[in-house]
Amino acid sequence: MNPTAYIETSVVSYLTARSSRDVVVAAYQEVTREWWRDAAVRFRLVASELVLAEAGAGDPVAARDRLKVLEGITLLDASPDAEGLARRLLELGAVPREAAADAAHIAIAVTSGVEYLVTWNFRHIANAAMRVRIEGACREAGYEPPVICTPNELMETGYADEGD
Repeated sequence: MNPTAYIETSVVSYLTARSSRDVVVAAYQEVTREWWRDAAVRFRLVASELVLAEAGAGDPVAARDRLKVLEGITLLDASPDAEGLARRLLELGAVPREAAADAAHIAIAVTSGVEYLVTWNFRHIANAAMRVRIEGACREAGYEPPVICTPNELMETGYADEGD
């Protein structure tokens, strides 16, 4: 069975947004689109009601596009265990209190046992300094955390074709 990847809202946003003039953002968008092309073949893609709520906010046309790509993706529940872990992540400072939604994304993914949490959120999730605190808090609560990564980190490369 394929590994499970929780798709955090930033991935959906980069996937569906108009190309940015910012070269870094444009590169993230292109990587996301490339990763998405075969993601459903390589991973069991999941999200949550929180992702749907965030994706559905804002500009109605952009929201429609974001929600469309989420159609058919399995939604994970925000269980009482997830709510408790989210509170714990905030209490321990693994995620700042003003980023409670980010703590919820992490907690839902963790308590559901996903292998990967895929995000472009470098501020509160895919951040090397915070990742250590997030993983520690999860393990302290008795959970094995997923690999927190960007789509770029989950890209398949043709290793056999590289000639090394």
